[in-house]
Amino acid sequence: MDAGSMNSSSNFKSHSRGPLQEQFIQRKTSRENLDRFIPNRSAMDMGYAQSMLTESRKGKENPAISSPSRDAYQRKLAEALNMNRTRILAFKNKPPAPVDLYPKDFFSSQTQDKPSKPRRHIPQTSERTLDAPDLVDDYYLNLLDWGSANVLAIALGNTVYLWDASTGSTSELETFDDETGPVTSVSWAPDGRHIAIGLNNSEVQLWDSTANKQLRTLRGCHSSRVGSLAWNNNILTTGGMDGCIVNNDVRVRSHIVETYRGHEQEVCGLKWSASGQQLASGGNDNLLHIWDRSVASSQTTTQWLHRLEDHTAAVKALAWCPFQSNLLASGGGGGDRCIKFWNTHTGACLNSVDTGSQVCSLLWNKNERELLSSHGFTQNQLTLWKYPSMVKMGELNGHTSRVLYMAQSPDGCTVASAAGDETLRFWNVFGVPEVAKPAPKAQSEPFAHLNRIR
Repeated sequence: MDAGSMNSSSNFKSHSRGPLQEQFIQRKTSRENLDRFIPNRSAMDMGYAQSMLTESRKGKENPAISSPSRDAYQRKLAEALNMNRTRILAFKNKPPAPVDLYPKDFFSSQTQDKPSKPRRHIPQTSERTLDAPDLVDDYYLNLLDWGSANVLAIALGNTVYLWDASTGSTSELETFDDETGPVTSVSWAPDGRHIAIGLNNSEVQLWDSTANKQLRTLRGCHSSRVGSLAWNNNILTTGGMDGCIVNNDVRVRSHIVETYRGHEQEVCGLKWSASGQQLASGGNDNLLHIWDRSVASSQTTTQWLHRLEDHTAAVKALAWCPFQSNLLASGGGGGDRCIKFWNTHTGACLNSVDTGSQVCSLLWNKNERELLSSHGFTQNQLTLWKYPSMVKMGELNGHTSRVLYMAQSPDGCTVASAAGDETLRFWNVFGVPEVAKPAPKAQSEPFAHLNRIR
């Protein structure tokens, strides 16, 4: 076989491949077929082509027999098929331009993610720092609270001070003598006007902050200092070093209406749920209890709904979730260092995160799914967590001693922290809400009888 035969044979073999592969190879390796046209069969007159091919084969491969009737048939067929045409493959006009069913940027816009919310800037330093001399460095006390009227209360030794966040002015509410003090807890009533003050001598006093006047004293609740307080409308719940929890109705003379017994040591954490139905209590006995008012009986010792024993140190830090009513966060002391999340309907522990240091207090962001924790040794920092992933969003440093107390402004943006270094710091950690909610108006109806009950 000569070279020409070999080349033609080789070309035949290469052309015998699949059409897609062949087209791809030819376009890449050869320029002579770039203008080759592959006709569309829909543009062909197949009947005419068959007729012409049949006529061209007469007398060759299979010659046909001629007859008058056949000739007449061929003439009619030629007229019908327009046999005057000379080309078998007749090319028609260009096909119409394709119609775009979707805009040009449709698919690109589909693949792009929705515009993400701009990342909020979290300042790493405090906006303001105030001196807090004589602040008691005691993990089990609760000496800081921010009321709905935008007034911050802080107990420094035997004195309760009020700082008006709107004006920046400071006033002294009361200074107690050594037999009564020091102050062991403070808590604003929901109206933002009245404040409860727990004392070292086991008493609780109620004050009208506007009139700077004491309204009444609650006695007989506890046998030792009152380190924790929590309001539920007209009910003031007190927790003592004696392990007792007492519900006090401040409207009536016989104020003790319910007693909860479950802790064996000092009650250092108390928080009512937003619905006012469930109470969380934490103690120095490492226990966390959930109490439900639906199972409470007046004037009797009430059984807890859940007794949770997962923490291995004192439980002071408690925070109810603002967007899920049955979700509670709790923090353990130096021997535990964990933040735990609970389903308070079932008592199940949903998650536990080891923070690496003593958890002193917890606050939820009212506008985002975030949790802020304050810590003791060794960094004495505030940590912002993304919930539920619990990824750290930022750490705020500045305090040089453990950050024992935190309080949140009424609009949910600013957090005040007080530490053993005797400083009070303000952090714009939660940002600005999309729609700022105005502080509720003062409602003194639950306290209308306080002036007559002493």
